[in-house]
Amino acid sequence: MKPPRLNAFRITAVIFALAVIFSLPALRGSGRTLDHGANLRRFLARFWPPDFSILPDILPALGETIQIAVLATLAAGLVSLVVAIAAARNIAPAPVVLIARFGLNVIRSIPSLIWALLAVAAFGANSLAGVTGLAFYSIGYLGKFFSDAFESVESGVSDALRASGADAIQGFQYGIWPHARPLIWSHTLWMLEYNIRSAAIIGYVGAGGIGTWLHTYQEYYQWDKFAAVLCCILVLVLILDFAGERIRRQFAAG
Repeated sequence: MKPPRLNAFRITAVIFALAVIFSLPALRGSGRTLDHGANLRRFLARFWPPDFSILPDILPALGETIQIAVLATLAAGLVSLVVAIAAARNIAPAPVVLIARFGLNVIRSIPSLIWALLAVAAFGANSLAGVTGLAFYSIGYLGKFFSDAFESVESGVSDALRASGADAIQGFQYGIWPHARPLIWSHTLWMLEYNIRSAAIIGYVGAGGIGTWLHTYQEYYQWDKFAAVLCCILVLVLILDFAGERIRRQFAAG
């Protein structure tokens, strides 16, 4: 009986298994004997029942969170289209691709909270800082997603157009963009959903939105009000998830 042949899947599985074994020491606790279940129950009891009397205060902040996410996604989407063209191997020359992909990797390596902190240092504690921080963070992901979408398109149509006299812009416009467009819209929608969740957190560093209230209630140990904010975020996320799934199905059908 021949031993199983190594392939990419088996090699990846072995590497992942080794990584899991190497990571097991991270599960060590504090070394003290604690009743973890009782500690968790005692903490969660402070969240119930949520204090929804704060809704008149937090709903405007929730609306600001949505505004921050929408504007950040729009700005990032427009910039990412240009960056993605430079990062796509079937469109741009190799040196340009290398530089563009390196830049996207650098952007993705910095968490959204750090981008928001940098924006707050530049623009002050306001919603503009939130839009700027999330936009920079989103460029790292949308640029990667968009370039992958462009590279997934067969270059035959574009090459045929170029051979028949079309310029590079026309080759992209009629040969690549129509096929990549559904993926572009789908990725942009996903990024919008993600940014609304992230916009609820960056308020911790003063970047506006409902995260400011989360930080305030956490600082004063008002966990019942904190729970009410979480409930509002949960409802918003559920609505986005439902609407986003329907829209993505329409993109796929189209």
